[in-house]
Amino acid sequence: MKKADFKQYILHFKRPGGTSRGVLHSKETYILEIEENGKKGIGECGIFRGLSFDDVPGYEEKLKWLCAHINDDEVDIKAALQDYPSIWFGYEQASENLKFGSDIYFENDFTSGNDSIKINGLIWMGNTAFMEEQIHEKLEQKFNCIKLKIGVDWDSEKEVIRHLRSHFPKEQLELRVDANGAFSAEKAETVLQELAELKIHSIEQPIKAGQPEKMALLCRNTPTPIALDEELIGIRTSGEKQKLLEQIRPQYIILKPSLCGGFSGSDEWIDLAEHNGSGWWITSALESNIGLNAIAQYTYSKKPKIPQGLGTGALFQNNFPTRLELRNDCLWRTKK
Repeated sequence: MKKADFKQYILHFKRPGGTSRGVLHSKETYILEIEENGKKGIGECGIFRGLSFDDVPGYEEKLKWLCAHINDDEVDIKAALQDYPSIWFGYEQASENLKFGSDIYFENDFTSGNDSIKINGLIWMGNTAFMEEQIHEKLEQKFNCIKLKIGVDWDSEKEVIRHLRSHFPKEQLELRVDANGAFSAEKAETVLQELAELKIHSIEQPIKAGQPEKMALLCRNTPTPIALDEELIGIRTSGEKQKLLEQIRPQYIILKPSLCGGFSGSDEWIDLAEHNGSGWWITSALESNIGLNAIAQYTYSKKPKIPQGLGTGALFQNNFPTRLELRNDCLWRTKK
């Protein structure tokens, strides 16, 4: 018989992280443990307050329900957790870890320490000096793909990008931007053109989610590739996913397993995206090193072809120990 329990854990940022939704100082998460026959599996239920579909009253009560029903059939558990993607993802992680032990969720060359995952460097919002300081750090670390958060002061942010591009052509440095839905549809048209002139790889979520007609129009006419991010949150069934992708036809989708239904939900999105001709990449959603480790192992199993968004473990001052290690712009899992 399995037994399960969970505990809340608050992650504290080393320095505040700025987004168009506000400045983050801490991040709440829950660690789920499943025990069976003396073995233990650990997973992270990485709720993201203000963003997760399951940021609703009764979240801890649902975790208590899962622990009480941990021996139910997995199909029934998944159905019961359909509206709680981060809890389902924590269950998936703990279940996989229970099979393999140690800190292993997937067995592959990344897990064994024989290969790595190329990632982008993340630049948080702030004043020009703060953003440039972060950019210099990433360049010194040999990143050749950088993602910048934008949407608070576009005129200033545009100048930072223009200055950066004047020193590093697109062949030398790939630039991605993430607007987190900061622009109106009308403003987005102008921003997309300005980004194209700066040879930007892509923009994440230029307008707020929930405007499929406007997003479809932008994607159809954009000179800069558009990646859906928040747009995917809360889309649970395969039919809903297919309908969204066929309507909007994005150039890319971005998958955060904690927000998109875990490993199985991300598998479904990837299959549908590839069928519809959309590219994809996977990012973490400010999980602790427990969730990040599981996401990284999963990401490698999907054979990614472009830089992924997995470099967030170093943001927190009280993170869990990890064998994940950043070497230049590649994420490795060190050998014992």
